[in-house]
Amino acid sequence: MGEVAVNLPAQSLASRALFVVTILLGSFLLFLVQPLVARLALPMLGGAPMVWNSAMLVYQALLLAGYAYAHLLSRLAIRRQALVHLALMALGLLFLPIALAEVPHPSGFEVFWVPMLLLATIGPLFFLVAAQAPLIQRWYAADRAAGDPYWLYAASNIGSFAGLLSYPLLLEPNLPLERQSAAWAVGYGVLIAFMALLAWSRWRVADRAADPSPEDAPEPIGWRRIAFWLALSAVPSGLMLSTTTHLTTDIVAMPLLWVVPLGLYLLSFVFAFNERSALGHALARTAPTILLLAGAMAMVSRGTDGVSVALAAVLMLFVVATALHRRLYADRPSPARLTLFYLVMSAGGALGGLFAAIIAPLMFDWVWEHPLLVLAAGALLPQKPLIAWMERLGLDARQRLIARGALVAGAAALGLWMHAALEAQSDFAVHLLLLAIALLGVLALGSRWAFLAILLILMLARGGWGTLQDSADAIRERSYFGVYTVRDYADPDMRVLLHGTTVHGRQFLDPERRREPTSYYGPTSGVGLALGAAQDIYGPGADIGVVGLGTGTLACYRQPGQDYTFYEIDPMVLDYSRQGIFTFVRDCAPDAEIHMGDARLALEGEPPRQYDILAVDAFSSDAIPLHLLTREAMHAYGRALKPDGLLLIHISNRYADLRPVIAAHALENGWIALMRDDPGDPANGISASFWVAIASDALPMAKLLQSNTDADWIELGDPIADPWTDDYASILPYLDWGAILGER
Repeated sequence: MGEVAVNLPAQSLASRALFVVTILLGSFLLFLVQPLVARLALPMLGGAPMVWNSAMLVYQALLLAGYAYAHLLSRLAIRRQALVHLALMALGLLFLPIALAEVPHPSGFEVFWVPMLLLATIGPLFFLVAAQAPLIQRWYAADRAAGDPYWLYAASNIGSFAGLLSYPLLLEPNLPLERQSAAWAVGYGVLIAFMALLAWSRWRVADRAADPSPEDAPEPIGWRRIAFWLALSAVPSGLMLSTTTHLTTDIVAMPLLWVVPLGLYLLSFVFAFNERSALGHALARTAPTILLLAGAMAMVSRGTDGVSVALAAVLMLFVVATALHRRLYADRPSPARLTLFYLVMSAGGALGGLFAAIIAPLMFDWVWEHPLLVLAAGALLPQKPLIAWMERLGLDARQRLIARGALVAGAAALGLWMHAALEAQSDFAVHLLLLAIALLGVLALGSRWAFLAILLILMLARGGWGTLQDSADAIRERSYFGVYTVRDYADPDMRVLLHGTTVHGRQFLDPERRREPTSYYGPTSGVGLALGAAQDIYGPGADIGVVGLGTGTLACYRQPGQDYTFYEIDPMVLDYSRQGIFTFVRDCAPDAEIHMGDARLALEGEPPRQYDILAVDAFSSDAIPLHLLTREAMHAYGRALKPDGLLLIHISNRYADLRPVIAAHALENGWIALMRDDPGDPANGISASFWVAIASDALPMAKLLQSNTDADWIELGDPIADPWTDDYASILPYLDWGAILGER
């Protein structure tokens, strides 16, 4: 186990191995089940970043409940603890295999519904497995010869890290969901067996916590110390979630990015809960410097240098979490108070999750929780100067105050210069000034107020003023599904809707041009060609369905006699059309039906064979809508179409090639599928796009091709071996790593 298993007490190797294997297995299962349940719920939830944050909040709450149960149980003798816990774990078998619970879904209340769904699905099992980490450490410490049990928590987090990575890398690509659930159930049974062996190994040991000697008597724990533990655990937890949201919303909307912050957060415990870890010591020592350099980007709200900024953000999270968790470990109580310590620590984690997942989306119009948590981290980091320059100069208290004031004033002046350089797009000057201000921050170490002031100056200068201005101008709103920004541009006069950093629609402000389709929906795009030819293909009364409203651009392809129906999951998006911020629907299809809720579920519950054309365009920022591209989703679309209907699917994406996925569905169903690669026309607000047209009848496809002989339609290429299903799908093989790494 590398650095974890150091300086262990003289106990039998077999006994120590049993404790390590059991705590590793329990934590492995705990973090394997999290993405497993999220994958089960994907057809109902979609892939918005806040879905994962809601899931994390549920898991943190269940972890808190499990630690509270372990704390209460620790008051009993080991034998009674073992009997109670093993009996409850046996009852947990009744909840296997894991299956999604049925919870009513009121549209618009996802912030509460998602946690309830996950709680009902995995609550009892997660609660029982979560309790095993403090219980195992409690049982380990029961033997006076065992020594300090806290090193086992580092081992626990190695198991958590392994479980988290194993799901997307091993389990999801190789096993369908039913077998994934079965594999987890087998692991749970093995965990019961190992817990029974642990209980047997301590069955005859005199429990020092149940019958303490004077030196083992519990130390008094005051409320100030508890508050300190809460803060040191809440800030890294909240920062982990805010980093996920910030990156996926404003920096780089990359699939599976949520795995990285959580994995590094777990890994931080490995180096923090080991006082002899040289790496842990080095990370804690450099944490203020890293916070200054990477935390400068905490207020950036417009995608820039996406991958480098993402790397800096996750590096900052790892270093800061290690430093704060190391400070938490340094203040740990004696083993007699172990379960209380973990209870408070888990409560802090849940508080951080509550703030980032529930409170922040309701309070803020942007991801303001992220810079707030970065500043909170700066307030909690140790303020030991890297260079004792004030002592060497022999400065007295008054002189030190003046020197720190000068550092802050200098940082403010450089910050104004940096802001001007950013406006002038002078990257070299921006980077040079960032280093200069960060150096002043390093020199300010030892004074918490001066350090935090310089950190705030860096945030504001590096893009924070623009983010504050957007909030002040009220051009941005936040819903459960993301952050939306409406910007007006000149030359040409145009209004743009962005979801994070991804454009979701454009409209000309000139009354003579405002009905012109733009962005991914131009006249030469695949969907533009199909809707423009709908009357020629199906006659004057075509029925059109559109999954994903966006700005409502496609409404302006409506011809007299045609019926348009839109499906939209986010009420905030609908408000943009209802309030006339974007007028496509009002101008071109005011009588169009708009159904709120998940489109796939809505289509499955409606009468079949409704539409001549169904256009699917429902992306969350640039995330892959996995649940809208599975076999079951395709069957829902096919069911909604008339026998000679056309299905149009938008697969433009910066980070993945989805053509093989659609090709596999077409091959399986005997459909004809062709793709339109439209280069776009930036001067007229038209973006490049990939649209796939699918038909089971050759006649409508032939009419579509004949409608514009200048527009090329190409084949999709080789299909994937196994079509995606709700039970079995993985995006990893189809990611464009060159684009992700910024190589193109």
